Amino acid sequence: MKPPRVLVVGSGGREHALLWKLSQSPRKPELFAAPGSTAIGKLADCHGVDPLNGPAMVELCKELKIDLVIVGPEAPLAAGLADGLEAFNIPVFGPSQEAAKLESSKAFAKDFMKRHGIPTAGYESFTDAARAADAAAELELPLVVKADGLAAGKGVRVCASRREAIEAVQDFMTKGAVGEAGQRVVLEKCLKGREASVLALVDGERYQVLPACRDHKRLKDKDEGPNTGGMGAYSPLPDFDEKLLETVRREVLDKFVKGIRADKLKYRGVVFVGLMLTEKGPQVLEFNVRFGDPETQTLMPLLECDLLDLLESCAKGRLSAAPIPVKKGASVCVVLASEGYPEKPITNRRIHGIEGAEAELDVLVFHAGTRRTAEGWMTNGGRVLNVVATGPDLARASTRAYAGARCVDFEGVHYRKDIGAAPAK
Repeated sequence: MKPPRVLVVGSGGREHALLWKLSQSPRKPELFAAPGSTAIGKLADCHGVDPLNGPAMVELCKELKIDLVIVGPEAPLAAGLADGLEAFNIPVFGPSQEAAKLESSKAFAKDFMKRHGIPTAGYESFTDAARAADAAAELELPLVVKADGLAAGKGVRVCASRREAIEAVQDFMTKGAVGEAGQRVVLEKCLKGREASVLALVDGERYQVLPACRDHKRLKDKDEGPNTGGMGAYSPLPDFDEKLLETVRREVLDKFVKGIRADKLKYRGVVFVGLMLTEKGPQVLEFNVRFGDPETQTLMPLLECDLLDLLESCAKGRLSAAPIPVKKGASVCVVLASEGYPEKPITNRRIHGIEGAEAELDVLVFHAGTRRTAEGWMTNGGRVLNVVATGPDLARASTRAYAGARCVDFEGVHYRKDIGAAPAK
């Protein structure tokens, strides 16, 4: 039986981690990536096709005789890549364009939650900047202002004052701070509690849950500084027990699957549920329609199964009811970022010490924004490297991850020193 040919769409740390895990499959798949990266090229044959160019992606898959496409980032899904591939009977792990609105439109997601009884914060949505500003001047503080569309982690602001809220509305809707994503905004009640991320594979009828994760979104220690795409993550969570998981299953995931069926949304992929653990129970902050980043880098080393079998069965609507096998112990991911991230990252700086980090006990290094030159590895993005470590418990996994992080150096490198620490109440 010939080995399956698998294409992963994307080029960052998430895709590097997925390919690392896929490469361990006993089925010895032939791995491809589009567009991929230099680091990913060590695991897969990279093709520089733009994932947003649907027809070109279809032609690439035909040419390579791909048996399964796994879509990493959200933008190709929002652009309808899954629909385009399925039209040519190419199996794809990732939801349809209409279902991808659960991430690409905050208003669509909030309306979906309201319609199907999924717990979430109260909200109002606006397409008129003046009306939105008027509402921001009256609604209860603190207030969360969200750009409706995809904004690469830069479309959410938690506003403690009227002035901040009105400025956020103006930045998004009038000044174009996040482009078209800000043409509509959602004003949302600010929830208090601890955040958690739950990822579940969904085949349209059934779902399987991965271990709960916690992402550190703020740039600096103690959750200070601006929001980013994620500065690190850890799993499992000491404050997320089986009872809480059952509540999330009953109140969120069961209703999510019933909702997509009722709304006739084609969903074969992963749903990322961003939660706030409040005194009244878990509330949904957001849905993402793809693997989280850096949650994926954190979770992949904990999985004790063939990822290829798992994702393929999901893409083909044959997800098993059996729980996903997970290793005992913990995993911690520390993101090493460029100077100036997230506003204006400075790139093209020489990276030293990656090999030293990889030599540390139970440490992996996934490349998020690097490129290889004759001089060596260079920075090529805001988030540069993901240093991931496993250990028998959270404390030892964290110690190992930071031992790896300290091995790496480039001008302006910075990272949080408290990934895995107990969150603020």
